[in-house]
Amino acid sequence: MNKREKFVITINREVGSGGRTVGRKLAERLGVKYCDKAIVEGLTKKFGLSIERIEEIKAQKKSWWNDINNYYTTLIHSASMPMDAEVKLDNDSMFETEKHILTELANQTSCVVAGRTAFMVFRQWPNHLNIFIQASMAHRIQRVMRHQNVSEQEALDIIEKLDTSRETYIKKYEDTSRYDTRNYQLVISMDDLSEDDAVEIILDYIDFTSKK
Repeated sequence: MNKREKFVITINREVGSGGRTVGRKLAERLGVKYCDKAIVEGLTKKFGLSIERIEEIKAQKKSWWNDINNYYTTLIHSASMPMDAEVKLDNDSMFETEKHILTELANQTSCVVAGRTAFMVFRQWPNHLNIFIQASMAHRIQRVMRHQNVSEQEALDIIEKLDTSRETYIKKYEDTSRYDTRNYQLVISMDDLSEDDAVEIILDYIDFTSKK
């Protein structure tokens, strides 16, 4: 990946691995925007986005990045915000809409994207880096217990439920597994690392590959 040109970095992660925090900190270090599922879903609801609506916005030549800048700033300063529009999409429509949103945003500027579909959406992107953040079950359970204030069994139940749903979601739309390391250029295990350590590893990898 060449960081001197417009790029996309995707972060796929196991729940409880700290991958979302890694992605956010990485974006801050690189000076680019960070986008995850919560922001995508928020944009979908706020602007009433569907594939048809996206095409309308494109035709009007409105700036997607201005919209996400404004929304992102509001989101990080407010636990809840009023929605200007509501749209209900089935899973298939949501998948296609999410792809459209991500590609339109990536066309605007360099970004770090965390989410279950990003590695699929950008695997053919000309200048991208796909990363998978994982950890042992013991590490994941302890982190979920701390962050969600739940018991060990509750944490395990949360992890198993999300693992199953995310893998099922990927296999529904692509003939691959989110655990297949061939989908990524870099795989990081978090067991003995902090989020800042992981960011440094990624930055070192980017610097190394940028020199090739």
